[in-house]
Amino acid sequence: MRIRTLLALKPKEPGFFFDVLVGKIILFGCLLLLVSCQDNYQTASNQVEVQVVRVVSGQSLEVLGMTEQPNLISSVRLLGIDAPDLRQRPWGDQSREVLAALIGEQEKSVILEFDVEAKDKFNRILAYVWKDDQLLNEQVVKQGYALFVSRSPNHKYDQILERAQQWARLMGKGIWNPEKPMGVSPAEFRRRNW
Repeated sequence: MRIRTLLALKPKEPGFFFDVLVGKIILFGCLLLLVSCQDNYQTASNQVEVQVVRVVSGQSLEVLGMTEQPNLISSVRLLGIDAPDLRQRPWGDQSREVLAALIGEQEKSVILEFDVEAKDKFNRILAYVWKDDQLLNEQVVKQGYALFVSRSPNHKYDQILERAQQWARLMGKGIWNPEKPMGVSPAEFRRRNW
């Protein structure tokens, strides 16, 4: 129906309310389509810049800057990855060294990006870690020093992490090295040794 026809109808004429209802439905549909086509970028409230105090392992950091108390150290667990336990030699130490190298010696500030669940059962902060526009979670997996592990409900970068693992495996990087593969997954190693 044309807009002129809608404007020409008077409230007492038959079909007026039906035509207005159809117009509202069409308008609502257009707005819904417009909103759904927008990119799903994270807002600034999902991110925070922190200073890395220590690289604990290939999947854990200690940072400053997460709370109102600037000198309080917080523990951060990298989302979507499972790095070898430090007792899994040599892979645990290598994984920690890779993450430390990615963070760097000089400028140790990183951006933490949060997903759906903010903390794990051990009260560690769960985050994706960014440095110089690189997702460090992905880089550790891509270099073969961590496994991709999807953890519900945090799935934002699952596809990226899974592709990184496929690439590392195909290239025989780190724990995927055919000459010296890691025989037991980090989760299984921890289960057996706790």
